[in-house]
Amino acid sequence: MSRRTPRPGRTPVARPRNTRTARHTTGITAASPCPCGLPAAYGACCGRLHAQEAAAPTCEALMRSRYAAFVAEDPAYLLRTWHPGTRPPVIDFDPGTRWVRLDILDTTEGSAFHTTGTVTFRAHYTDGGRPGSLHEQSRFVRHQGAWVYSEAVPAG
Repeated sequence: MSRRTPRPGRTPVARPRNTRTARHTTGITAASPCPCGLPAAYGACCGRLHAQEAAAPTCEALMRSRYAAFVAEDPAYLLRTWHPGTRPPVIDFDPGTRWVRLDILDTTEGSAFHTTGTVTFRAHYTDGGRPGSLHEQSRFVRHQGAWVYSEAVPAG
């Protein structure tokens, strides 16, 4: 969901922000509905993970919190939950992209009893006002006891 390289003709811009600034500039507050799609307020759901008050107990929870971090433009959380072997040096948010909904389609393994897991999802967005979606299967592994995103395989 992030851009590691710019679109043709665009200069990459790394805009690291702290989570307080990110939530303010994107309009997400603790009382806002959580962008991950679960019926909870952001502060009681993914906001707790972003603020390091809790860790994702499953791959699906991590996937949902990472999607919410894209919505909130929280690069620190995204980098912290990305496996160091595949993590990019910076996250570049496209200012024309607005993430609007996450659909979890399937999960395999990824519970407290597993060391790996996958989540297949569709993330809906608008880019310059045009709707689109990203359909992907994400792979997760345990790294130093915590779930981290490892890699993506485009889903059919």
